[in-house]
Amino acid sequence: MFIGHALLAFALAVLFAEWRGWPARRALTLGAVMGAFAALPDVDVVYAVVALDAGRFLGNGLPPSAFWEAANSVHRSMTHSLLIALVAGPLFGIWTLRGRTPRTVATRSVAAAVLVGVVGVAIAVSGPLGGIVMGAFVAVGVAIAAATRRVTNLSARTVGLAATIGLLTHPWGDLVTGQPPQLLYPFETAVLSERIVLHPDPTMHLLGAFGIELATIWFATLAVVVVTDRTLWTVTDGTAGLGATYGAAAFVLVPPTLDVSYHFVFSILAVGAACGVLSWYRTRPRLPPVTRPAAVDLGAGFAYWGIALAGTTLALAGYAAVYAAMWL
Repeated sequence: MFIGHALLAFALAVLFAEWRGWPARRALTLGAVMGAFAALPDVDVVYAVVALDAGRFLGNGLPPSAFWEAANSVHRSMTHSLLIALVAGPLFGIWTLRGRTPRTVATRSVAAAVLVGVVGVAIAVSGPLGGIVMGAFVAVGVAIAAATRRVTNLSARTVGLAATIGLLTHPWGDLVTGQPPQLLYPFETAVLSERIVLHPDPTMHLLGAFGIELATIWFATLAVVVVTDRTLWTVTDGTAGLGATYGAAAFVLVPPTLDVSYHFVFSILAVGAACGVLSWYRTRPRLPPVTRPAAVDLGAGFAYWGIALAGTTLALAGYAAVYAAMWL
């Protein structure tokens, strides 16, 4: 779901900018900024690196479950709070103010002081652990804001709105994949007590969650299509249909669940990627060895991405159909 958080915010920002009549490049820039802030709350998994000792984790080959067991002690807590988003988002926007006038310097100083205060609140409520996690959240957020100020011409108000909305969209993507986010941190009030169950069978639940993620990627892809007037169907062949053969994997793979899903996720993504690569191979121009194309055809490349995505979608449908026929 890491990618889905960013792509959902990206798509919403791009389509909003398109609706407002922004040029394509500016719309995509806004989408990239809002997507970056939407992914920011998941920086809380950095705690797992601290808790496990990065050297020991990489050197001793600890299983991924060890990483997540450590990360889940803080994951989806303070950085996923709607209240923190409402405070931090505008402050990240203020950090992008340009110029060195006394008023600008004073405003940025106040924003910095409040962000430090946010870290202080986390320490008071959650101890040193809270300081580590919230400190990483603030540091990375400021880094995103600083990069935005350097490479874009977006106003501080626009960045502040993008940061706030991006942070606010993040927690809702976690409702089906793990423990519910602590939406009102630093208060103990629990808005949701357990994850939303899409299906009582754990494998079907995982397939549903994967489908939501895939739909989000489609949403972002179609947003790019709309804003750039491109098409996903520049290359038309039946290569994506090969993805449906992934249904046979249901006979040999251990049924995946949220707890153990790596074998499913990596293999189904490999099938989708293979569809895109095979489509490229079949349709590439047959040029003499000494001849080189003058430029890369980005439109065709985007179509290959569409074929890979369609192949992955058909693979999911094929696997779900076979699994349901076998086990339900």
